[in-house]
Amino acid sequence: MTDQTALHDPQTERRATPWTGRLVLFLRAMALISLLKGIYHWSLILGVGDGGGSTFENASMPWQAATVFFAVIDLVAAVGLWLAAAWGGVVWLTASISMAAIELFFPQVFGGRLWIAVPEFLAIFAYIGIALLAGRERPE
Repeated sequence: MTDQTALHDPQTERRATPWTGRLVLFLRAMALISLLKGIYHWSLILGVGDGGGSTFENASMPWQAATVFFAVIDLVAAVGLWLAAAWGGVVWLTASISMAAIELFFPQVFGGRLWIAVPEFLAIFAYIGIALLAGRERPE
């Protein structure tokens, strides 16, 4: 047995599988979208582009609370997704489900925009499907 054989253990060697690679790409794409969403919510808080109308201060308390929540959670989710960490997926799922729920069940907060809720659900279903396929690739 040579030193190279002793160091090479096929049990511990990890190779990229097609669905695992697709899952990482999906997570990175969702990370970029979450980053943009977080920046958007922070721009609302800071009043960027509102022409000095102080929209945030004049908004209702539920709108303010939801905007601050998404400004923080979307950026945290973006970091976790980019790192492909397990907690990133959990935070992103929490943010996505929360956004869809607020849009559908509390239209007085953000206006009940169906064009926001539907893509959130589609992204969640895509994540679940790709994660299941990636999980089947891994050897036991």
